[in-house]
Amino acid sequence: MTPPADRPHHGRLFLIPAPLSEGEGMAHLPMAVIEKARSLRHFVVEEAKTARRILKSMGHPTPLAQLHMATLNEHTPASEVAALLAPLGAGFDVGLMSEAGCPAVADPGAQLVRLAHAQGYTVIPMVGPSSILLALMASGLEGQRFAFQGYLPVDAAARRTRIEQLEKRSRSARETQILIETPYRNAALLGALLDTLSPATLLCVACDLTGPQQSIHTRPVATWRNAPEILPDRTPAVFLFLAA
Repeated sequence: MTPPADRPHHGRLFLIPAPLSEGEGMAHLPMAVIEKARSLRHFVVEEAKTARRILKSMGHPTPLAQLHMATLNEHTPASEVAALLAPLGAGFDVGLMSEAGCPAVADPGAQLVRLAHAQGYTVIPMVGPSSILLALMASGLEGQRFAFQGYLPVDAAARRTRIEQLEKRSRSARETQILIETPYRNAALLGALLDTLSPATLLCVACDLTGPQQSIHTRPVATWRNAPEILPDRTPAVFLFLAA
């Protein structure tokens, strides 16, 4: 594998954002991101089928079957991650892509970025949609102190305890708490939040960000309880709350 003469001795790892919503298309991706993705031939992706669909929508000039596409997801053994950086050592730039949004944020790609730094490779993040930041921006909640907590425990008792802990932290530090969930468990998480949080706590539910069914609402928990949201089925959502 011989890199073209105009390539640097070591390749660079580009963090390529992906659309957040199936119905979004490329409208929320900067042209610079699309142009960079179109120039790359080596990719590390969370799911090859999704990545090929996105690259096709970007109008990638190379037949998709000819692209070098390695997979990095929650099932990838840690012992195999280092090998994914081999094209960088050979002088080829590599694009890291998540299923949606910004790679390496709540995403398995973080371990590849960490390893790239450890091995001295250049890492270049590119601008694109982040559901976490978009939801925070649109929530009206505290934007100077916030914490992304990721997924809560699936077990109901453990989840309730964790929500109570986070609400206490939110109240004492005036800090917005940000949560995500697997779409088919969104309703269960919303129910747990409404059952556990104090009536005056502000809760924001942001669904299908940038997509055709986008819905963003911030209300006191007491108001949510009187008129609970019917979340779109299998639609990504972000949950944020700020204790009074």
